[in-house]
Amino acid sequence: MAAGPKPLRADAARNRDKLLAAATRAFAEHGLDAPLEQIARAAGVSIGTLYAHFPTREAFLDAILPAQLAALDEIAERALAEPDPWRGFVEFIEGLFTMQAKDHGLNDALARRLPLSPAVLEACHQGFQHADRILTRAKAAGGLRPDFEPSDLASLVGAMSQLIHESIDTAPDAWRRHLSFFLDGLRTSAAQA
Repeated sequence: MAAGPKPLRADAARNRDKLLAAATRAFAEHGLDAPLEQIARAAGVSIGTLYAHFPTREAFLDAILPAQLAALDEIAERALAEPDPWRGFVEFIEGLFTMQAKDHGLNDALARRLPLSPAVLEACHQGFQHADRILTRAKAAGGLRPDFEPSDLASLVGAMSQLIHESIDTAPDAWRRHLSFFLDGLRTSAAQA
C-alpha cells in the first residue's frame, strides 16, 4: 500500500501557511505575476524556503485559486434560489464581477492572463457549469435573450476582466456602470415591460 505524503514538521507547516497567506494577499493586490521574492519577504522566509514549498508559481495558484473559485458555488446557489430567474442571473453576474474587482489575481485567472493548471481550469469549468444552469433558467423564463450562450458569457467575462484590470486602481466601480449597459442589452423586451 502506497503511503501518502509525509506530514510537515510544525515549523515547515507554519512557513507554508505564512507563504500561502502572503501569496494570497500579493496576488489579490498585484495580480498573478506578483514577484515571488516579495511573497517570501512578506512571509518572513527565504526564497529557498518558498521554492521548497512551492517550486513553481503554478503550485501557488493550485493551492489558492480553486478555493477562491469555489465561492462561485455559493453565488450560483443564491442565484438559482432567487424566485425571479432574471434577477438570479443578474445576481450571479454581479457576484462574479464583484469577486474579480476585489482580487487582481482572481481577475487575472478568469481572464487567463497566465497559463492555468488543470486543477484551476477545472474550478473555472465548474463555475461555468453553474452559469449554464442560470442562463438556461433565465432564458426559459423569458427574461434573458434566447440567443445569449455560455460562450457569450465567456466573452463578457473577458471584456469585464479587461475593464476591471484597467480601472481597478483609478475607478474601482467603473465596471458596474458598464455592466448595466450589457445587462440592458441582454434583457428581453418582454421582461422590461
